[in-house]
Amino acid sequence: MLGYLLARSGVDVTVFEKWPDFFRDFRGDTIHPSTLENLYELGILDKFLALRHSKTRQVEMSISGEKLVVADFSYLNLREPYIAFIPQWDFLNFITSEAKKYPSFHLMMNTEATDLIIDNGKVVGMKAKNNEGVFSISANVVVAADGRHSTVRPISGLKSEDLGAPIDVLWFSISRTEADGDKSLGMIDRGLMMPMINRTEYWQCGFVIAKGQFEHIKERGIEAFQKNLLHLAPFLGERVKEVSGWDKVKMLSVSVEHLLKWQRDGFLAIGDAAHTMSPVGGVGINFAIQDAVATANILVPAFARGGVTLADLEAVQKRREFPARITQRLQVFVQNRIMKSILTDTGDRTALRIGFPVILLKWFPILRAIPARTLGVGVRPEHVKTKEILSRLDAK
Repeated sequence: MLGYLLARSGVDVTVFEKWPDFFRDFRGDTIHPSTLENLYELGILDKFLALRHSKTRQVEMSISGEKLVVADFSYLNLREPYIAFIPQWDFLNFITSEAKKYPSFHLMMNTEATDLIIDNGKVVGMKAKNNEGVFSISANVVVAADGRHSTVRPISGLKSEDLGAPIDVLWFSISRTEADGDKSLGMIDRGLMMPMINRTEYWQCGFVIAKGQFEHIKERGIEAFQKNLLHLAPFLGERVKEVSGWDKVKMLSVSVEHLLKWQRDGFLAIGDAAHTMSPVGGVGINFAIQDAVATANILVPAFARGGVTLADLEAVQKRREFPARITQRLQVFVQNRIMKSILTDTGDRTALRIGFPVILLKWFPILRAIPARTLGVGVRPEHVKTKEILSRLDAK
C-alpha cells in the first residue's frame, strides 16, 4: 500500500516480496471501514468491491449457546458501514495491479531482504537476494513493512518492548453450508473460545489456547480437539472431522511488541514490524494500512522538497504512536482480563456467565456503535492526502 501511494505521487519505489506469490493461508482477511474509506479516496473502491467477498454489518458472539450482537456498524455514519472479508492474497494482488499502473512502482517477487547498507550511521540502501543472485539497491529511505517476524527490524538495531500475550491461536478451516448462516461468529464457552470467519465456501476458524499449551492439546489427541469444536459449534456436526490431523492446524504464536523508536536515519518501520498486534479484533492489516497512509502523507512532500530527513521519519512515529499504543493496550486488556480468565480451567463446568457490559449491549442496541467504531474505524483514522499536498506545493 505504501509503495502504491508513493508511486502514485511520482516517487520511485521498489518493493521486495520474499515469496513468489502472495498466497499464504490464515492471514488477516478483514477489510474494515477505515480501509474501505481509503480505497474510496484512491478512486478504486468500486473495483475492489467487484472482487468476490462477503460482508458483515454486525459482529455476533455465541456465549454458552446464547447468540448476542456485540458490534453493529449500521449505527455509524460511514460510507461503507461493514467489514468486508476477502482472502488477503486477493487484496494484495488487487493493490499490486493498481500500483503497477504507475511507472515508478517496481515489485520484485521472490526477493528476500538480507541486510541494510549503512554509511556513517545512515541507512543508504538494502542488500537482497533472489534467483539471480545477491545484489544491492540504494535508497533515500528503507521502510521495513515485513511484519511480526521482520527480517529487517533486528538488523536495524532498534529496541522493542514486549507487552506480553497469554494466548496462542490454532488456525484451520472447516467447510460451510448455507444453513450455517452468513455471519462471522465468535464462539465462547467456559474454557473454550473460537472466532469463525465466513470465507463463503468454508469457515476460517481460530481456536484460542493458553500460550504454550499446543503440545499438551496434541497429547490429548485429535478426537478430543474435535469434541471441543463440536461443543462450541454444534451446527458443524460431522464436519469437525475435516480437522483430521494436526497437519490441518497451523499455530500462530501471539505476541504484542512495540518498538521504542520506529526509525533511525534513513530507515523506518511500520505496521507489525513497528508494533506487533494481537489478533484480537482483527485490526492488524487495517492498522498497517493506516500507517502506510500516514507515512505517505508525510514522506511525499519530503521527497518533493528534495529528500526524506530523520525529522520526517520521526514525524511518522509521532503521528502513529498514540493510536498504536492505545490499540495495543486495549488488546492486552482483553487478552489478560477477559480471554485469559475464560481459558483458565477451574474445574467449573457450569455455563459461562455473560458479563454486564455485554448485557448492556443487549438491552441498549445503540451502544453496539461503540465497539463497532473501535473495531471498524479505530483511533485517529488516516485519510489519503498525497495528491492534495502535492497540489499545494505546486501552487507555492
